[in-house]
Amino acid sequence: MINRTPMIRPTPIIPTRYCIAALLLLLACAGRLCAEAPATSSAVLQPYVDKHQLAGAVAMVIDKDKVLSVEAVGHADIAAGRPMKPDAMFWIASQSKPMTSVAVMMLVDEGKIALNDPVEKYLPEFKGQMVVAERDKDHLLLRKPAHPITVREVLSHMSGLPFKSAAEEPTLDALPLAAAVRTYAMTPLETEPGTAYKYSNAGINTAARILEVVSGTKYEDFMQQRLFTPLGMKDTTFWPNEEQAARIATSYRPDAARTNLSPFPISQLIYPLTDRTRRFPMPAGGLFSTAADTAAFCRMLLNRGQLDGKRYLSEAAIDEISKRQTPTTVKESYGLGFAVGPDTFGHGGAHATNMEIRPARGIAIIWMVQHGGFPGEGKNVQGAFKNWAIEKFGRE
Repeated sequence: MINRTPMIRPTPIIPTRYCIAALLLLLACAGRLCAEAPATSSAVLQPYVDKHQLAGAVAMVIDKDKVLSVEAVGHADIAAGRPMKPDAMFWIASQSKPMTSVAVMMLVDEGKIALNDPVEKYLPEFKGQMVVAERDKDHLLLRKPAHPITVREVLSHMSGLPFKSAAEEPTLDALPLAAAVRTYAMTPLETEPGTAYKYSNAGINTAARILEVVSGTKYEDFMQQRLFTPLGMKDTTFWPNEEQAARIATSYRPDAARTNLSPFPISQLIYPLTDRTRRFPMPAGGLFSTAADTAAFCRMLLNRGQLDGKRYLSEAAIDEISKRQTPTTVKESYGLGFAVGPDTFGHGGAHATNMEIRPARGIAIIWMVQHGGFPGEGKNVQGAFKNWAIEKFGRE
């Protein structure tokens, strides 16, 4: 007789550790869904505008091939009711430093400048420069430095040169480049070269003057011919024309009560900004630009020195500018014209603009505002945008 009772198969026992792992995975996935980044950066930025903690901004994220996101929020001019637009112009101030450094490194690539050469090799007026040994209100004692300042040191703020010379008053753009650099050569170094970090416009300007002498081309013409025009940076200039000047965003800072925003001028520069007779190009901080132009520059850096089939810098030069040049004895981490972190390099400007290249994440983040401080929680807005950009577009 055939037994037709169905066979009951025992239910497999799943070890507890696998159940727990599966549950944790489910919870982690649910957490990611709950914490998913907002669809647009404006969702992150607009609340700051609504609370009068941010006047306006153009926020952009790119990868090496294209723009991933660009949004304009708030106002370029609050009183005039002028909305911020993606093509707004900004004084990018010290973001000029990386652009100048890239131009200098082009000549390093060509063998015309060596980073470890003394500055005096190219600019004889620096021969015999002294360093401050002692100083108080009654006396100043100078001595010969251990070595003359080098090209590498002026590009990394390790030369001992001051931020500016006494002649650069009341603005930073009133002297031709050659004249400004001569005043640096006559100024004693504040620290022994290579031993201390001192943020120095004078150093970057000196590197630009070396570029000028070596190339036989005016600094501003070199920048236009070798960098801005080839990269398509049509709005990057030391002298905005009338049409560009009309697009410059007004600068704001907290009012006296620190609860609202108050406009203020760019005190470091001569007005009108269109004036080409009294205003001179300032390599360390004189440029105006847009988010789109800055993005073109950053894309070239993300692409390891090339863009759209044209090479601007060697990969070796990219490695040099983007690695820490400052010694471990100082806390500041700076490359050659770039601030550098463990996985980033870029630069900010005096009125809070910023560009940050993140090679490991495959993106660059461009932040264009004009602020000399922020009321309330406005100081957190750039970080909020960066966090959004990394979460939304940064590869793991």
